[in-house]
Amino acid sequence: MHSTLRVPVAALLSAASVAAAASLSDICTDSYAQAALPLDAIDGVTIDSSSVTTSLVSNFTAESIFYPTGTFDYCNLTFAYSHNGIDGDVVHVQYWLPDPSSFKNRYVSTGGGGWAINSGTNSIPTGIIAGGVGGMTDGGFGNFDTQFSSAALLANGTINWQATYMFGYQAHNELATFGKALTRNLYNVSSDEKVYSYYQGCSEGGREGWSQAQRFPEQFDGVVAMAPAFRWAQQQVNHLTGNVMEQTLDYYPSICEMEKIMNLTIESCDPLDGKSDGIVSRSDLCLKNLDWSTIEGASYSCAAVEGSSYSSATPAVSGTVSAEAVELTKLYWKGLFDSEGKRVYFSYQPGAYFTDLETQYSSTDDAWELDISGLGGIWVAQFIDYIKDAENIDSLANVTYDTLRDWMVFSQAKYDDILQTTYPDLSAFQAAGSKVLHAHGEQDFSIPTAASVRYWDSVRSVMFPDKSYREGAAAVDDFYRLFLIPGVAHCEVNSYEPNAPWPQTTLQTVIDWVEDGTAPDTLQGSGDIPTICRWPFRPLWTDNGESFECIYDQESIDSFTYDLEAFQLPVY
Repeated sequence: MHSTLRVPVAALLSAASVAAAASLSDICTDSYAQAALPLDAIDGVTIDSSSVTTSLVSNFTAESIFYPTGTFDYCNLTFAYSHNGIDGDVVHVQYWLPDPSSFKNRYVSTGGGGWAINSGTNSIPTGIIAGGVGGMTDGGFGNFDTQFSSAALLANGTINWQATYMFGYQAHNELATFGKALTRNLYNVSSDEKVYSYYQGCSEGGREGWSQAQRFPEQFDGVVAMAPAFRWAQQQVNHLTGNVMEQTLDYYPSICEMEKIMNLTIESCDPLDGKSDGIVSRSDLCLKNLDWSTIEGASYSCAAVEGSSYSSATPAVSGTVSAEAVELTKLYWKGLFDSEGKRVYFSYQPGAYFTDLETQYSSTDDAWELDISGLGGIWVAQFIDYIKDAENIDSLANVTYDTLRDWMVFSQAKYDDILQTTYPDLSAFQAAGSKVLHAHGEQDFSIPTAASVRYWDSVRSVMFPDKSYREGAAAVDDFYRLFLIPGVAHCEVNSYEPNAPWPQTTLQTVIDWVEDGTAPDTLQGSGDIPTICRWPFRPLWTDNGESFECIYDQESIDSFTYDLEAFQLPVY
């Protein structure tokens, strides 16, 4: 770490006073950024002023499903800081600065996905698009491309608790604390003016957003948390459930066979919302009405696939859907139960792709074989067995449904306060006047949609225990709204349901809610579904698909409600 450059307050004020009338090139200099650093924003943290770098980028085009496409100039500002007393500790943060003429008194933090604490240039432009400064962090893991799993264990094979806490919530709190203060200094926002702060992320990024709302209720005015990967103890281990089911049944279907089942499920369940449009909008009605007779025995055929650096070659496949594949599918959708018949966790909605059941082809044996989920495998390898640098576990031999349950129990006990991120009392967040928009694709293949419904319901029941369900839902609506997006996969549009809606302007929706008081009764979609209902209301088409409404359906609510009786402690 380089020595810290202390800039006099007078110099800081002088530099900041220039910003109001400055151009982007005026503020995009190392000296100007150094003068604006919030050196005393966090106790016990030292910013390395000599680490500051700035670079002016012109005519950058940002394109993503998470924000409208835009072309703009920006300043890339990075610096490093350290936590006092921790040897070798270096955290890098990056902020994209808009042209002062486009600045609207906003700061936006962005999150990661999978094991990554940031999503790089896929996410950070959303700050510029929204008229604010965008920020991201490397969590102290080495650089912006280093994932948490690479830093999770120390050389002696024990948990790196500093890295784990940083990933869990600390790094994003620091990113936003510095980001808000830096934004105020850079753009000369007076102390009596508001700098609005926002967060946007999906998957792990969604969990990171919730980590802030639950622990630091005044950090953000508005949060967009989509398909959040909270409840890590259950979520990560659950990725292995499909593998153990295949192993238990001793049946390993080809990818082609399972794809056929998925496509026939979509076809069968599509009309249940009152309109045939290639989208499963009412997955809650699907299992009850699914015509299995059209699935078992159906013919399938897939062409050979050439191998690549990411996957092995597979041969041409054809056949008919077997009774074994149907049995596996029913078991998979039912979810995980232990040997005593107690529910451990739930599964994905019908119509979602069978990612956790994917197998691999062995050219040696000319057969489809077990392909252990990397998401679940790396969790067990590193956080339960403490195998440094492991990317998966070698085998699931002797692993049973009870083993999966025990791994979940162990994980919740050890990492509950860091990675579960399901604390249900959001009273302080509500009192701060903050808002959160929580969205989840109904055909998510990586994080069960019911995981989000369960958390929403935990907030409702904990915060408003004396209200009826509908009264409690209305009370939650004051600050927290959940939307299930029909046909949408995990943080992406769904190639199998291409007409499904996607709410691209979720951040702007939260901004309107926070700054203008416009609460979103529905979300604006795309494709054939322009309206996305907020939970607990569900989509319904009438008049032969001509009229649309969001209805209250108790049967739907019940289908998303699970008693996880295998756990002695609450699973929010």
